[in-house]
Amino acid sequence: MNNLLVDFTVDKSTKSVLVIREFNAELPLVWDAFTKPEILDQWWAPKPFASKTKFMNFKEGGRRFYAMVSPEGNENWQIQDYTSINPKTNFKYFSVFADADETPHLPGSNWDLNFTEQNGITKVSITIYNESLERLERMIEMGFKEGFTMTLNELGELLTTLKK
Repeated sequence: MNNLLVDFTVDKSTKSVLVIREFNAELPLVWDAFTKPEILDQWWAPKPFASKTKFMNFKEGGRRFYAMVSPEGNENWQIQDYTSINPKTNFKYFSVFADADETPHLPGSNWDLNFTEQNGITKVSITIYNESLERLERMIEMGFKEGFTMTLNELGELLTTLKK
């Protein structure tokens, strides 16, 4: 990888994680990769897992309901409820694990994604606020940093193939 910024910071005092990642792609393409299910499902899971969107309505008040599917076919469902969208600059959602019937398993976390571009490099800053310190610690124990880093690397590779 070249000199693109990658940063991952856990702040237990605010129960948050800050992930900053730069991509060698223009902002509209990166935005689409985060907001269109046909692109999201190509990268939104660390290998060997796969992302499978059951439905996605990307609008304020809308929802994405999807599963992380293991190589053995086990499905771990999640809900993303979109709370705020400012096209091409920011969107926010509430994320929570769920069962296959969309019953949420609280507590969840609030995600705040910011997008900026300079000289063809798009920076995505993701702040994840957890409702409880216990949930934050569980995320870290479950390998969130390693898994999400792998996932964002997958996106970086995918973007190079999607660029025209």
